[in-house]
Amino acid sequence: MALFNRRNTTPAPAASAATATLAVDPALAALTGEYTIDPAHSSIGFTVRHAMVTNVRGSFADHEGTLSLNSSDPSRSTASIDVRIAGIDTGIGDRDSHLRSADFFDAERFPLMTFRSTSAQQLGGDTYRIVGDLTIKDVTRPLAVDLEFNGSATDVYGNERVGFEGSAEILRSDWNLTWNAALETGGVMVSDKVKLTFDISAIKNAAPQS
Repeated sequence: MALFNRRNTTPAPAASAATATLAVDPALAALTGEYTIDPAHSSIGFTVRHAMVTNVRGSFADHEGTLSLNSSDPSRSTASIDVRIAGIDTGIGDRDSHLRSADFFDAERFPLMTFRSTSAQQLGGDTYRIVGDLTIKDVTRPLAVDLEFNGSATDVYGNERVGFEGSAEILRSDWNLTWNAALETGGVMVSDKVKLTFDISAIKNAAPQS
């Protein structure tokens, strides 16, 4: 399902073919609309290597975002996510406080981490690569996220939902998150590579009243 693509006025040939298919598919056409990410049923997580021997996992519990899906013209679809750094949670209070400090995210000065989509590519089937601008602290760099569209459904409360899950890998040093400590046995306390994971459920907004 070609739901995301680059915002421009001249679709590439592949995008034109996808648009032609979507235009005659009622199930896909019904997905067009504005969506709000449901934070109670979504998660944004991370995994980082610790002391060269194990993984530490955490999440950003406080986030919000929107999707704008246009099934008949994928080039007009967008995604936007804001993450509040204060909500970082690894299950250890002291570690979370250190991550919020100036050694890492400096949450007092830079309370938000943001992502704004700029383009997308269908990799095959329901798998997509979404590219956008990730801003952490005062650094903005491109981020590519591979996502799988999990489908759509109407929940027991009558909400129309869509779901996506995916992941990406970044080097935290690219965003000036460089704190570390050397180990006596060699290596460092915290790996530079971080895996990000996304499990998103979004609710379709009610159509505006005319």
